[in-house]
Amino acid sequence: MDPDGVAMMDGTEKMSFNAVGELADTICAHVPSRSLVFLVATNTIPSVVGYLGFLAHGIVPLMLRPETSIEQFRELVAAYNPSFLWMPKPYADNILEAHEPAINLFESRGYALVSTGCGQVPIHPDLAMLITTSGSTGTPKYVRLSYQNVASNAESIANYQGITSSDRAITSLPLSYTYGISIINSHILRGASLVLTDETIMSRTFWNLLKRYGATNFGGVPYTYQMLERLRFSRMDLPTLRFISQAGGRLGERLQKVFGEACAEKGIDFYVMYGQTEATARMSWLPPQNVLKKLGSIGIAIPGGRFELRDVSDALIEVPGVDGELIYVGPNVSMGYAESAADLMLGDERGGILHTGDVARRDEDGYYYVVGRIKRFLKMFGNRVNLDELEAIFAQRGQTIACVGSDDHMVVYATEGDANELRLSIASFTKLHPSAFDVRIVDELPRMASGKMDYAALERLC
Repeated sequence: MDPDGVAMMDGTEKMSFNAVGELADTICAHVPSRSLVFLVATNTIPSVVGYLGFLAHGIVPLMLRPETSIEQFRELVAAYNPSFLWMPKPYADNILEAHEPAINLFESRGYALVSTGCGQVPIHPDLAMLITTSGSTGTPKYVRLSYQNVASNAESIANYQGITSSDRAITSLPLSYTYGISIINSHILRGASLVLTDETIMSRTFWNLLKRYGATNFGGVPYTYQMLERLRFSRMDLPTLRFISQAGGRLGERLQKVFGEACAEKGIDFYVMYGQTEATARMSWLPPQNVLKKLGSIGIAIPGGRFELRDVSDALIEVPGVDGELIYVGPNVSMGYAESAADLMLGDERGGILHTGDVARRDEDGYYYVVGRIKRFLKMFGNRVNLDELEAIFAQRGQTIACVGSDDHMVVYATEGDANELRLSIASFTKLHPSAFDVRIVDELPRMASGKMDYAALERLC
């Protein structure tokens, strides 16, 4: 790593690795090691430098979305008793007004470090950080990641993507989301640069920054790629782009083919991946040369990890083509969950083994295909219907639907089309009576910060 090399830039400022280290040291000089810090995570220089500094100084950040309400924030403070807060100054000012013991210790680039007066809670020596699953908010349940989890996953990703100091990633995902953090970690590990922005791919500013700084890669969830198709990515002139990556849910065979072909034509590597926050970020990758050969596949386990498939009796499935629960084994499997400060002293509860909750199958070449969630099934008049499979089939036809409901009553949401025609089409596919399906056309399907469908929000509408 070149200490004078550019570590990050945000459109107005560039910072070298030396300058990043100096600012991180300045922030952390106010915070004792093994303190818990609430970090309001944005794709900005002070936020990312604070995150990196906390990890380097043995300080444990709990990653918060900037959309976290004051009420939700207060509930989290009551649950975890953080010693410090690192957050945008307007947010900090609200906190200082509401909490008399709080003291503003330090400010930089629009962020403020606040001492809460809560004291220091006991924290396990291996605990590196806390993050919610899929970028969710307003819940006290956080994933506990160790230093080994973070380091091993960053090394694995940097390895299979061939990241070098000449790479430059532009942030297209929230820093509060495990996928977004994994991009930061894997690039900093190799001395690569970051182009920081909270703008989305639908913003002209995003593309101006990508071209201005010569970004070599970005990541996206399936929703990102739906939008990229609308933006006619295949026609874009992006000469510095070396690779793009996808995770955060099933892309679908149609979009995988569309972007596989577009990237092949442009000479860009396209990485289809699979992961969960409980495994730090990534568990599998599909080598770019096989993207068009293995449509629908999540690929193979990342370097250092491995997959197993087990049936309902927990017996190992050793033959190809048989569905079972996907089990992942590797050093990036998280320590477990936390729901309060009392859980921060817990050690590793998983032992490097993660039951993903996903149903998958393996082909003859050892490539894996996720076919649904164990809990994403409904019993419809004695027939077991896989909701994920149904959504995937309609996605291949070019229509996005979201399925929820209860046994014998499925509720299907869509943003376009005729409700009755869609009901008849679903009935025809499932071979069930149309009365079993309640189809609702809505203006917009709710999504979480990660871009995944917010099924909990849809359940509340039922």
